[in-house]
Amino acid sequence: MRFNVTRFVATLLVAGCAAATAGRAAAFTPDDVRQAVDRTVAPLMKQYEIPGMAIGVIADGRPHVFDYGVMSTQTGQPVAADTLFEIGSVSKTLTATLAADAQERGELSLTDPVSRYVPALQRRPFGRVTLVELGTHTAGGLPLQVPDTIRDEAGLMRYLDAWQPAYAPGTRRTYSNVSVGMLGWITAKAAGGDFSTLMTQRLFAPLGMTHTYIDLPDARMADYAQGYAKDGKPVRMTGGALWREAYGVRTTAADLLRFVQANLGRADTPPQLRRAIERTHAGYVRAAPLTQDLIWEQYPYPVALPTLLEGNGMKMIVDATPASELKPPQPPRQDVWINKTGSTNGFSTYVAFIPAKRVGIVMLANRSFPNDARVEAAYRILASLVDGR
Repeated sequence: MRFNVTRFVATLLVAGCAAATAGRAAAFTPDDVRQAVDRTVAPLMKQYEIPGMAIGVIADGRPHVFDYGVMSTQTGQPVAADTLFEIGSVSKTLTATLAADAQERGELSLTDPVSRYVPALQRRPFGRVTLVELGTHTAGGLPLQVPDTIRDEAGLMRYLDAWQPAYAPGTRRTYSNVSVGMLGWITAKAAGGDFSTLMTQRLFAPLGMTHTYIDLPDARMADYAQGYAKDGKPVRMTGGALWREAYGVRTTAADLLRFVQANLGRADTPPQLRRAIERTHAGYVRAAPLTQDLIWEQYPYPVALPTLLEGNGMKMIVDATPASELKPPQPPRQDVWINKTGSTNGFSTYVAFIPAKRVGIVMLANRSFPNDARVEAAYRILASLVDGR
């Protein structure tokens, strides 16, 4: 994937300024927001037997957080402001932001091939994949999960050395933890630091995400919600190769909502980080029905619910979807619905926002339940805030 970086960055910055003139959703009182969330979340939790949820909503640019149920069925401890949830693949959006920030710092270029940062792969197919292709799931057919046989960095390098693409890079979108995991791994290598430390120093701290962790301190274990699998059995995330980079973040609803606010152009976001966030909203690949940004997925707004359900459906996760590169990349837009799902064995997450309307939502649950139910619930809540329905 190749494009003119100078021209693209200039266009990107102009587009980012359009937020000031974008349309707005109607103003709502906190009670209005609470009612919109309550009437959707209560039946959702009942239908899927979800022990606890935390919902964060941005309405007219203002944050609201609502807690429901318990963080553990065994203890009965209620979900509270400091309850930590696993957010699964929503972590990838933070990894992508770290990579974009590294580009702003001059530490890497997203158009570079992997081999520039991993010289041992210089003559191998994986070495020719670009960082943008890693961040858009278009490397050429990487698997969804890191193979179980890979236990350490040496094993990972052996796997990548032997990897052969199933498709030409840029021609198929194949959703992959390996792909984004390696984007994070390379970013840390290029920045000369530890991935978890860089995430804390460069993203979590500047954005005020003081209750967000990859490596969870012992002092916060009491706030860590118990997850529950589809069959109701208790389960939590376990480590593995590239887990930190691909799905390792644990956070609160309020902290994740701060990240969404930054994605909506929060004024106190540091300028360099704001530019990095804008870069993650650029459209690099068209893979019907969605446009693939740097991890984020976007749809022209207004968008029909069936389109969102298709884009967040299982086929988009497990199938190889025909893709076409956008040259140059599509600059960030305001009139779009941007989203990402996230799942671990015992937790379910969904994040969506509409820049033009200054609305957004984060949904955190300590039980595994289907993507389509999350998307439908979020769609209903945001529609009530945008349209008064």
